[in-house]
Amino acid sequence: MEKLDRIDFKILSFLQEHGRVTNVGLADAVGLSTSPCLCRVKRLENLGYIKSYGARIALELLGEHLMVFTEVTLTGHRTSNFKRFLDHVREVREIVECHHVTGGYDYLLKVVARSVSHYQKVMEILLESEAGIGKYSCYIVLDSPIVRESYPIDQLFASNPS
Repeated sequence: MEKLDRIDFKILSFLQEHGRVTNVGLADAVGLSTSPCLCRVKRLENLGYIKSYGARIALELLGEHLMVFTEVTLTGHRTSNFKRFLDHVREVREIVECHHVTGGYDYLLKVVARSVSHYQKVMEILLESEAGIGKYSCYIVLDSPIVRESYPIDQLFASNPS
């Protein structure tokens, strides 16, 4: 990967919080003129540092729903077992995150559903699909007092650009 400098980190940090900012606004915020700023943004996009732009939707305003974190343990631990599981999980739109983790289980899923019965149907479909699930445990989210939509880039990387 190409090395990033402090201006690149400033651009990434600012865009996380202000994705709809104009190039003029971004250039002002990071201390560049517009043309070099646009070139840097395009470079960061082409290098894959900027994955996408999008809107954050307030699900709570759309209606009742629930979020469930689900621990999944697979029946087997060969590469083919992991691939088969992921192939099935990718097809389930209610699964909005899937993390391969260490510890007492293999995957941690974040599932969004209309209700407990909807969540259970999602899991039944996965179980019947022969995705290789040995067991699972679920945790229904009651409240999310802290949800950060951006990463602390400055604290993680800017002091030691790679």
